[in-house]
Amino acid sequence: MAAPRSDPDDDVPSQNERWNMPIEVIGWHAQSRSHAWSPPTDLYETDECYIVRMEIAGLREQDFSVKLDKARLVISGIRSDEPGRRAYHQMEVRFGEFSTAIALPGPVDGDGARAEYEDGFLQVILPKSSSAATTES
Repeated sequence: MAAPRSDPDDDVPSQNERWNMPIEVIGWHAQSRSHAWSPPTDLYETDECYIVRMEIAGLREQDFSVKLDKARLVISGIRSDEPGRRAYHQMEVRFGEFSTAIALPGPVDGDGARAEYEDGFLQVILPKSSSAATTES
């Protein structure tokens, strides 16, 4: 008697389950809420700091917020669509609310943090806390 075959779709998460799953890449987590989209985001480090770089073209500085919440950096905002009806043949540019929460790989000096928005890229520079910097040296 042949063994019963399992349905390959049994192990595939549903669309709703996928929206709530954290994305894990190289030791950091980026979570998106189901009603928000998440812009492309990079996190890298130098000897002195962690740097988060996010591609969010078409915004003004007042369209987004950057918050440091303990060991997480939360970037959220809204990109408005142009008013009017149109029939899209292709639509890849996302509009509406966006939100990304990034778990930082180590402690940072929140008072020394700074953000720069230029040419459609937001860059957040987070100096490592003095205790973290001396530990790695």
